[in-house]
Amino acid sequence: MAVSPLMPRVLFPVFLAVALAMATGPAAAAARGRLIHLHFFMHDITGGPGQTAVQVVKGPGPAHPAMPGSHFGDTTVIDDALTEGAGASSRLVGRAQGTYMLASLSEPALAVSMTVALTAGAYNGSTIAVAGRDDVSASVRELAVVGGTGAFRRATGHVLWRTARMESRDHMVLELDVYATVPGASPAPPPRAGVARQLA
Repeated sequence: MAVSPLMPRVLFPVFLAVALAMATGPAAAAARGRLIHLHFFMHDITGGPGQTAVQVVKGPGPAHPAMPGSHFGDTTVIDDALTEGAGASSRLVGRAQGTYMLASLSEPALAVSMTVALTAGAYNGSTIAVAGRDDVSASVRELAVVGGTGAFRRATGHVLWRTARMESRDHMVLELDVYATVPGASPAPPPRAGVARQLA
């Protein structure tokens, strides 16, 4: 049986329509995922009452030229409060638990590895894993979202990290904007004002 030379031209629009449907259908939307924006403040208290950050390794490396009193390899473990506002008495929304290490011989740069454990709002009980380089001399630092649990399972994204203010010599307040993309098929609890915003 002979094949009409018009057949390829007839089938091409059909294949094109199927490809467009696949690129814009529910499966494609799920692959693109959904972006969630969280905003809160982190209180890193290295001494005195309410201490939340404790040095567990005194780095054996040389004294750091940009951070007097510090040494290459210094490692601190944290359980920092996350609050809705910048004030220490603001509503608690979670904890930042992990470590940071002085990881540069010449620059004031820390290697950060922490879990954001949310304890309030729409994402209460979920966690976000964050890792990256924190150059404390920069006004804005970018760290990576590398995973999570609960509503943030298989999350990817980034964190914009700023030093908001110094409450005291031992109490630094950091402002965090978390942009996490989660698979579109994940459940989407409604965000609550002041704690989480879900972006289309």
